[in-house]
Formats: sequence, structure tokens, C-alpha cells
Amino acid sequence: MPELPDVEAFRKVLDSCARGAPLRRIEVHDEGVLHGVSARRLRRSLEGRRFAEPQRRGKWLLAPTEKGPTLLLHFGMTGQLLCCPPAEALHPHDRVTFTVGDDQQLRYRDQRKLKGLWLADESAVARMMKSQGPDALTVDRPGFEDALSGRRGGIKSALLDQSVLAGLGNLLADEILWRAKVHPARPVGTLTGQELGRLYTGMRRTLRSAVAAGRVPPRRAWLTGRRDEADPVCPRCGERLCSGRTAGRRTVWCPRCQPAAV
Repeated sequence: MPELPDVEAFRKVLDSCARGAPLRRIEVHDEGVLHGVSARRLRRSLEGRRFAEPQRRGKWLLAPTEKGPTLLLHFGMTGQLLCCPPAEALHPHDRVTFTVGDDQQLRYRDQRKLKGLWLADESAVARMMKSQGPDALTVDRPGFEDALSGRRGGIKSALLDQSVLAGLGNLLADEILWRAKVHPARPVGTLTGQELGRLYTGMRRTLRSAVAAGRVPPRRAWLTGRRDEADPVCPRCGERLCSGRTAGRRTVWCPRCQPAAV
């Protein structure tokens, strides 16, 4: 599932493929990914304009146009953004294509169509982003601790809540908790200052590496690289990994490195 590192990679794709070039043609191949805007209005509002510098906020990609509205993209579970030659055959899951300049085409591809595209003016963008917590990539440690302060429930549920911290998904949350040696069901209110420090450091280091890779990389030295094996073991201590459900999501942890609270 696209998480913060993936969306940051998509931001770079949009920036290199489409920024500053005229939007010559927009084709909507499946209106099921459009939210609050018709294919006709999308074309009328954007064709002939140019994308300004794109921004990422959590898992959202914001593509403002010069003196025009902002295109907002969310990738749900299976979304992607690709830069292709216009002559390249369409993929079955290419839902919207943006022909930019003379020889580039930006494609929104999504198999499951759980999210999609929105079009908004400045005030509407502010309303849509109002519920987002601080961005996990840029938040400082005081901001991180303040975001978690007073939270009830387990730490993994808090990390997945986009109103607490924006950008973290299931893989990142498990990886960060494993690095910090914190059990995913640990109540937030029981975490010590030292444990919060380990969580923040683990988040920063995980995100730095993942953003550089453009994804959460399945490295053998990472929990992510072991979690889907037939008989997965902890890359740090060799203990057999546990698997369960937290906040409705599959959760993987090491019972030795991340003991449950007594």
C-alpha cells in the first residue's frame, strides 16, 4: 500500500514529468476515481494550465496549477503515478491520463480505486487538510511527543491515525515499533520518555531510508524484509515473529524484542 515514501516518490515523478509544461489533454478512462468533479469539469479547469511545484502532505499529493485550482491525489491501497510516452499502450488500470508538453504523459493508475482525484481551490484544500496531523517526515521531537500526548489506546493505532501523524501506514508502523523495541499494543500513556525517544529516532531513520528508496524497502535487515516469509524470524535476534490484528490491520512483531507490557 502506498505510504509516505511512495507518495514522496510520486511527487518527484510529477515534478520531473509535468511541472511547468502545458496540460495539453486530459483523458478520464474511468470516472470512478473522480470525487466531487466530473470529467468534463476536470478537463475544462485544467487543460491549458501548467502544474506548479507539487507538494506532499502525509499520504496526499497536491498538484497546484499556476493561477488555477489544485489537483489532489490519494493513492489508497493500489494507486500509482507514472510518467510514460503518450504512444505507450494504456494499462488496464490507467484511470486518468494527463498529456503534458509534446512528449510526456502522466498516468494515474489504480487497480482497486479506493481513493482517487479531487479538484479544489485554496480554501477547499485547507479544509481537506485540516484533519491531518503533523507530517511524519518533518515533525520534530517535541511535535511528535505533543501529537501522542493524551492519546488513549495502543501505540500502533495512534501511529496509523492520520489525524495524529500524517503519512505512516502499516508497514512503516510495524518497522518503527520493531526498531524501537515497543510492542504494538502498548498503551500510549505508559510509554516512558526514553521509549518515545526511541520511537522518534526509529521513525526518522526508517523514513530517511525509505524515502531514498522510494518505498518501504523489503531489506533482509528490516522487519519488512522478513514479515511475509513462510516461517519469519526476527532479523535482530532470530526469534520467530508473531502476527495478529491491530486496528484492523495485520501486525507483525518480535515477542523477544518487543515484549508485551506486564
